[in-house]
Amino acid sequence: MKVAVLGAAGGIGQALSLLLKNDLPAGSELSLYDIAPVTPGVAKDLSHIPTDVAIEGFAGEDPTPALEGADLVLISAGVARKPGMDRADLFNVNAGIVKNLIEKVAATCPKACVGIITNPVNTTVAIAREVLKNAGVYDKNKLFGVTTLDVIRSETFIAEAKGLKATDINVNVIGGHSGVTILPLLSQVQGVEFSDEEIASLTDRIQNAGTEVVEAKAGGGSATLSMGQAAARFGLSVVAALNGKQGVVECAYVDGGSEHAEFFAQPVLLGLNGVEQVQSYGEISSFEQTALNDMLDTLKGDIVKGVEFVK
Repeated sequence: MKVAVLGAAGGIGQALSLLLKNDLPAGSELSLYDIAPVTPGVAKDLSHIPTDVAIEGFAGEDPTPALEGADLVLISAGVARKPGMDRADLFNVNAGIVKNLIEKVAATCPKACVGIITNPVNTTVAIAREVLKNAGVYDKNKLFGVTTLDVIRSETFIAEAKGLKATDINVNVIGGHSGVTILPLLSQVQGVEFSDEEIASLTDRIQNAGTEVVEAKAGGGSATLSMGQAAARFGLSVVAALNGKQGVVECAYVDGGSEHAEFFAQPVLLGLNGVEQVQSYGEISSFEQTALNDMLDTLKGDIVKGVEFVK
């Protein structure tokens, strides 16, 4: 497999690239791109790690050389959140970046799976779809919004709250990837019981965990290391499925025929061509149903914003 990371010199991109260099299957290729001139140096640095993964770095205005022959493209390029900003504040800068990069993907590796990390994901994935549609190469099974960070945060926070091992926690997170659109299905977590107060508190913490990091970094950035880990987990799952592994399921924000919105995050079974099946997220509690109903106007508005940006 060849994996291209766009935005590889940033905080997320470097962490993601490090994890991929260590964990991609032997014989894989890792292609790093960023507008920043340091990118070939990042690749050179990572090339000294003794794994059987070839790596090359590209810088400048045109990502085309990095994209040639890619099976999976992971896009983390963009500006980071600062204190007082929410993901929507990032829109004006990041929307244009994603649009330009996806145009290059459409022209260079139109059959690649594409994972969008750049915020606001609820909107940037819709931008990507419209660009790919305009180019005549859109395949809904190969475009993903990477929402895995919400899943790993949920696993971590539940384990902390209940004194369990995080690796033993399995939880679906549905909806979108911003504020109230993030909905962890705590009622489905096996072997754990929550009070109403715990559910409300944990849900709120998971929804606002990004702000927790932004404030703790005191102007020094947003969630980069945990996002790098989340993106690597998702990317490696896609690669495993593309290589024929069976039963690989991750939550992702996809154009999957949801009754709720054009794009919706829920469990997807990954396969040789990207999404093999969008799975049901199962029964939910009355608290979760109310939260789901309350989020939909926000989620749909985010999607419309992306569609209208491209138009």
